[in-house]
Amino acid sequence: MLNVDNSNTVAGACLCGKVTLQATLNRDVVACHCQQCRKQTGHFVAATRANDTALLIEGQEHLTWYAASDSAKRGFCKHCGSLLFWKANNSEHTSIMAGCLESPTGLSLVSNIYVDDKGDYYSLEQGLPTFGQSD
Repeated sequence: MLNVDNSNTVAGACLCGKVTLQATLNRDVVACHCQQCRKQTGHFVAATRANDTALLIEGQEHLTWYAASDSAKRGFCKHCGSLLFWKANNSEHTSIMAGCLESPTGLSLVSNIYVDDKGDYYSLEQGLPTFGQSD
């Protein structure tokens, strides 16, 4: 489900503006509550997604990728530290952190994943599908 018009692109940037992006999205926002996302951001991650062919990144020389596991990497600005991307190895899609996008996005939060790792200091939004590690 996607609430944005696929003929429109969204724009985004890191906090310092050295990395910018334009993308045509193919998914609404999913909240990931895994321990890695929580440790990197200080809370859960909210991310949308685009096909790599529909994602333009400018300022790639300011982008650093960190392999947090054997299966994926996370892209962030090496100057301001803004987390911008999550990408599974060998995937044709890149997840884009929803918070880096310029408003209005037209996006909606549609599900929660890795809820088995959720922090004990917050509650999940009622009415959204939830998925654990094994789902």
